[in-house]
Amino acid sequence: MADLLASDLIIASHKGPYAVEFRDDPFAELVAPASAGAHFLIDRRVAGLYERGLRPALLSRSILLIDAAEDAKSIEAMPAYVRHLVAKGLRRGQALVAIGGGVTQDIACFLAATMLRGVDWSFVPTTLLAMADSCVGSKSSINGGGAKNVLGTFTPPKRIVLSTCFLDTLNERDVRSGVGEMLKVHAIESPASFDAIATDYPRLFTDRAVMSRYLRRCLEIKKPIVEADEFDAGPRLVMNYGHSFGHSLEAATNYAIPHGIAITIGMDFANLAAARLGLGSAEHYRRMRPTLAANWRGFETTPVPLDDFLGALAKDKKNSAQSLGLIMPNAAGTIRKVSAPADEKFRAVCAEYLAKGRTAELP
Repeated sequence: MADLLASDLIIASHKGPYAVEFRDDPFAELVAPASAGAHFLIDRRVAGLYERGLRPALLSRSILLIDAAEDAKSIEAMPAYVRHLVAKGLRRGQALVAIGGGVTQDIACFLAATMLRGVDWSFVPTTLLAMADSCVGSKSSINGGGAKNVLGTFTPPKRIVLSTCFLDTLNERDVRSGVGEMLKVHAIESPASFDAIATDYPRLFTDRAVMSRYLRRCLEIKKPIVEADEFDAGPRLVMNYGHSFGHSLEAATNYAIPHGIAITIGMDFANLAAARLGLGSAEHYRRMRPTLAANWRGFETTPVPLDDFLGALAKDKKNSAQSLGLIMPNAAGTIRKVSAPADEKFRAVCAEYLAKGRTAELP
């Protein structure tokens, strides 16, 4: 952990800079917000696992326990959270503190952006997914109208307190879900960066120092991208590599495939589709596939109905009225946004991948 804790990471945003503060013990950081009257939003499972460490927060006057499932971050769920915060006397000048993974983060960020026209919030990520990717970048996304992440804001936190101690209670599936986002970020930086983390892939699960090094590197890679395009107007869209396909896999399976695993499959899907559509190379698809396949193991045969998948893909925010907006690699492995028609050729590529693409490398 020494290298990880060498210094905080400062992220510039439209509301001023905020810090990712790397801590061995994140719980000491909760005493001051609790005494200042902060309102805590805590993943219910995390509250049970870390009851002793979270005592300052759990003894505070305002605690909202979140059951961290997709329906918890829907627009339909928001009124209950609002009623709680109103009943607990939320005022401007007070802050929300989110402790949990991406679902808890999205709820807290959305509420902080909209209640009283904006209150401060901070975040203690407890999943590898949130630590490696979503904690940085200001975005909140909630579900509505049957579409995933269709509502949201850009509201940066005041601070992020990041500790790998929370990884101790994640199961292997949850760790691999987070590793999926780590693989994505390194692939976005360069083929060489992906190859480096792919070489160390087995050690991510056995060596905390290796995990910490790549975790920090993920945030260092993402930092200049989100600073240059905080509002997702152009360059930052590459961070959605694997997500158009991955979100559609989640929706088509009613979230039987966890997010980071779906993104892992989504990257492989995008690589193959790019090659099939003449936008990328089969060599790039073959180079990345072994590591990606290792990370989605156990989900090779989860049924994915083609029409449900295509229906979800059609709702993606990056689409235009005429074509699909997809994040794909070019022949050199550089990730960028492309437009593709949702025609019979594209449907055939999707049908081929969903039928055989997760169980075997396709020619």
